[in-house]
Amino acid sequence: MSGSNNSTSGIGELFAALNEKRPLIHCITNPISITKCANAILALGARPMMAEHPEEAPVITRTAGALMINFGNLTEARVTSMKLSLEAAKQAGVKVCLDVCGAACLENRRSLALSFIKEFSPEIVKGNYSEIMALSRSDYSSSGVDSDGKITEEEMISVAPSLAAMYGVTVLASGKTDIIADSGRICLVRNGNEQLSRVVGTGCMQGAIAATFLSQRSGFEAATDAALVLGICGERARTRGWLGSFDVRVMNELSSITPKIIRKKADIVYIEKR
Repeated sequence: MSGSNNSTSGIGELFAALNEKRPLIHCITNPISITKCANAILALGARPMMAEHPEEAPVITRTAGALMINFGNLTEARVTSMKLSLEAAKQAGVKVCLDVCGAACLENRRSLALSFIKEFSPEIVKGNYSEIMALSRSDYSSSGVDSDGKITEEEMISVAPSLAAMYGVTVLASGKTDIIADSGRICLVRNGNEQLSRVVGTGCMQGAIAATFLSQRSGFEAATDAALVLGICGERARTRGWLGSFDVRVMNELSSITPKIIRKKADIVYIEKR
């Protein structure tokens, strides 16, 4: 295992590019967290668009800097728009972050996620430990959209890179430790705190942040930076158990975070590919 390196060296350039270019980030996501995702994108200097009508979605995707697809609340119309937008992204060369929310508890979501990955090759596949495990093992399932606490970090360090190599994607497995893996690299991001898992929508925000960074960076870099930024904001927003205040403080931190803070607070480790 190797220690922290220059993983944050490009963060200043990333923030500058977002503020200069103000890329459009198209999100087809769930109404439960749609406002949080939009505000997170705005806080980072980019522009959100949440078009999900089947006639609108692919048009917006073609002009976007990146596309984020989130399975949090599927409807027939939303799935149709997802497929059309993924096809448009593939044709236009728009990079994609796919958040497979619920893939561990619902077989239709697992099947849909795998079909999207195989057909459209998103740059980032994001999910919690249970959801990533479900994409790797057909015999695995869990209850609800929460991560199964029985899955160890060591297990995910084995599963995530295998899934990444199988489909040629970057895997972002979120948990107490976020694990990011592609075909050749694995890193662990240990920033964050338990309150992030106790308010709705922070996982969706991580996907929106990853898509925002993906507009300027590779899948591995974007996923790593997203884990760092949300984790550090979560640490700095910690309250004495007041979850309403914590929710607001996370957004305050996201809108004021700087490359200097990220470089100072980053708790990241790279490990050897197995």
